[in-house]
This record gives sequence, C-alpha cells and structure tokens, in this order.
Amino acid sequence: MADLENTLYLDVANAKGEPKGRVTIELRPDLAPNHVARIKELAREGAYDGVVFHRVIEGFMAQGGDVQYGNTTSASFSPGSAGMGGSKKPNLKQEFSKEPHVRGVCSMARSQNPDSANSQFFICFGDATFLDRQYTVWGKVTDGMDIVDGIKRGEPVREPDKIAKMQVAADAK
Repeated sequence: MADLENTLYLDVANAKGEPKGRVTIELRPDLAPNHVARIKELAREGAYDGVVFHRVIEGFMAQGGDVQYGNTTSASFSPGSAGMGGSKKPNLKQEFSKEPHVRGVCSMARSQNPDSANSQFFICFGDATFLDRQYTVWGKVTDGMDIVDGIKRGEPVREPDKIAKMQVAADAK
C-alpha cells in the first residue's frame, strides 16, 4: 500500500485546460526531506495549480513549477519569463544523493548555485545520469509516465501543457 502522505497526484491539462491525465509520484523524503516538504507545502497551498511546463526537451525532461511567472491563473503570468521565477519562499540548500537520474525521476531545477532550488522541478524522460549528484532527486513517477511522455515539447513551449492540479494523495478528495 502506498504511503499517501508521500504520494503526489499531478493532473496534467493542455493549454485550453482539457485533461490529459494523472501522474502519480512517489515522494522520497529519505533522499531529500526539505525538498519533499517544500513540494508538499506548495501543493497544499495550490501554488502549482495552473503552472505550465515551460521547458520540455525531447529525450531529456519536462520542466515546470515556476509558481511566480508560470501560473496561467495569476496576474504575474508571463510566458516569456516562465522559468525565471520560483516562489516567495526561501531557496533550499542542496540535498544531492547517489540516486540516479533515470526515466521517471523527479528532481529540482536550479541556477548555477547548488543552493538555489525553490519551486521548479523536472521529470526525466530517459537516462540523464550526467545530472547525478548535481541536482536534488525528490521523487519518481510510479504511474502515468505515458502522460509525462505526452507533455507538449518546446524550449520555450508554444501553448504549453500545464499542471491542472497537484495534490498530496492523503488530501485527495
């Protein structure tokens, strides 16, 4: 039985808000307790709801989570700036681990500063082990990888897919 407090439901929609499906993510507080706590905190606040996947590279990863500029429901939404922001919360210190960046792994995006992760994250489409020990792994897709594979590509993405809703499974209704 899954630990519902450490499971995320990420519902994906297209740019028009039409549902594409649900992605289930197993959170890894054993690897990155502070990053998992941040993801859960933002999910519980509804901060990720409406946030676009602004950078999606074929064979590599889908990146989203910019709650500052990437939220389509916010007055601060700026397609050209999506990917440049975070949240109003402080940046997190890195929690690098030996966990490999392979298909389905969820990891935090950051700037050149290892301690600059905030709200942005990415999901690996395939092997990206060149990122190992340089980015904080906080979870792994356990169901719905076909939905992740179907996220619209681009850098930046035109009419990007978005997170319709992200919720901790224990809170799901």
